[in-house]
Amino acid sequence: MSNGRLGVLVSGAGGKMGREVCRAVIADPELDLVAAVDVAPGLSGVDVGALVGSGAAGVQVSNDLSEALRVTAPDVMVDFTHPDAVLANIKIALHSGTDCVVGTTGIDQDYDEIEKTARDTGRRVFIAANFTIGAVLMMQLSKMAARFMPSAEVIEFHHDQKADSPSGTAVATARVLAEAGASSVEVGVEKYEGARGGLVDGVRVHGVRLPGYVAHQEVIFGSPGQTLTIRHDSIDRQAYMPGVVMAVKKVSELAPLTVGLDRIMELEGDRV
Repeated sequence: MSNGRLGVLVSGAGGKMGREVCRAVIADPELDLVAAVDVAPGLSGVDVGALVGSGAAGVQVSNDLSEALRVTAPDVMVDFTHPDAVLANIKIALHSGTDCVVGTTGIDQDYDEIEKTARDTGRRVFIAANFTIGAVLMMQLSKMAARFMPSAEVIEFHHDQKADSPSGTAVATARVLAEAGASSVEVGVEKYEGARGGLVDGVRVHGVRLPGYVAHQEVIFGSPGQTLTIRHDSIDRQAYMPGVVMAVKKVSELAPLTVGLDRIMELEGDRV
């Protein structure tokens, strides 16, 4: 705790999501932004307040995660960086005694290693492919629909700077659909490689990358004579912040590794 509030370090603070997280932490009376880390050139030493346009925050961006963790001893690290960097960041934070909330996707293959490190250090890691409450509800509704309309495909749309494709949300959705018994119809000949999208557990996933988008997804179901589309649109990155803040406040109560915002939403629902 920092001054009775949870101390938070934001890793990837200079990115679009990282800046929003910094704003959300600064604005929340129960949280205290104690450190911000970003390795991008030109950011080291910049005041976070200037970075996010909220006046002087009194926290300068560092390019050394280990040092920032040592000096500030945060309760929680929030990481929105890059799939190539996030595993190392998580390990450094856990060994420093800091719980982790991770929004960087594309690290499914590392879950076993992350869980082992969390158990060994006695810390907690929470990972979500999507922190928007609407996206969680979209997946839950899609799971329900798959029982009655088992032919389905997923189309996701993101901005052209997103590092991974398909998105973590799309992959998670496809797996939820597959678990509910859905699959994609395989017909015809794919004249051009990739025209039918990628195959995730038998469900076709299509990724679109264009300027102007933020994060959007459609799950399309088809049966004779009808189709059903369940769509979620994030039109501003502020949509992610309630979920991020919720995870920061709850991560210490979770298992060594917890994946999916729905797990926290279920806990909150049980307490109502």
